[in-house]
Amino acid sequence: MSGAAHEHRVLERELASYVGREDALLFSSGYLAAAGAIAALAPHFDVVYSDAQNHACLIDGIRLARAEKIVYPHLRLPDLSRDTRAKLVVTESLFGMDGDRADAAAILAALGPNDLLLVDEAHALGVAGPAGAGLCAPFADPRVAIVGTLSKAFAAAGGFVAAPAIATDFLANAARTFIFDTALPPGTAAGALASVRIARSADGDAARGRLAANVARTHAALAELGFVRADAPTSHVIPIVFGDAASALDVQARLLEAGVLAPAIRPPTVAPGTSRIRVSLTAAHGDADLDALFAALERCRALAATS
Repeated sequence: MSGAAHEHRVLERELASYVGREDALLFSSGYLAAAGAIAALAPHFDVVYSDAQNHACLIDGIRLARAEKIVYPHLRLPDLSRDTRAKLVVTESLFGMDGDRADAAAILAALGPNDLLLVDEAHALGVAGPAGAGLCAPFADPRVAIVGTLSKAFAAAGGFVAAPAIATDFLANAARTFIFDTALPPGTAAGALASVRIARSADGDAARGRLAANVARTHAALAELGFVRADAPTSHVIPIVFGDAASALDVQARLLEAGVLAPAIRPPTVAPGTSRIRVSLTAAHGDADLDALFAALERCRALAATS
């Protein structure tokens, strides 16, 4: 009610410019941005299409809206031309558990004039796309709304929705997770602004170059060790599936003993039988860090083979 500050508006304008949308609206977290935006928007469409591997924040927004939904197989959106209703299509761009990517261009091409594509760019922002602006930044189409977080690549806090100004104005008056929540501290917004500006700079380009080299080296090493397929999608998120939760937790503990923090991801975050170690690479990781990861995983492979 009285929490809006100059720092918030400057950050919103920077984010909108960065991802190529008309305006942006800040929330106190990416989770609340996604859930609140979908809950407010979905009732204005006839049906919601949702990728089966979408993050919980997207799923919860759809549930809150009590909307009719069609959950489609991961990365296999049905032929939308067969459904003449107004559709809200919800997907991640770079999926946080598998490291693979939605074909945003193909989805956009399939949209009708009254449809909207809402894309969660949480894991792509700062990393993928032009200047790290995400995978949807090249699409100057008002039917694309973007949800993002400031707590990953930008190392701050908060989340946002970037869309046409009419949509962000609507959300400011309809999204309960915006209206009834406390605004980000202005200092946090100022810190996030500095991070976004670094991401857009030559320093950001250099960091993405280091990250790309780390991704290439790690993917090749893990493929050689037999932990990932050589033709698997490559990104800074690399899942190593162990199947049952106990095995993933055991590997997590062994890696931590070796000085490697790689969390075990298990139900309900992923489906039963797909528990995994998620390797999350950054530009700050050096050769010694990667060597430690490879050596620790090789020991885990040897232990698994003899147990």
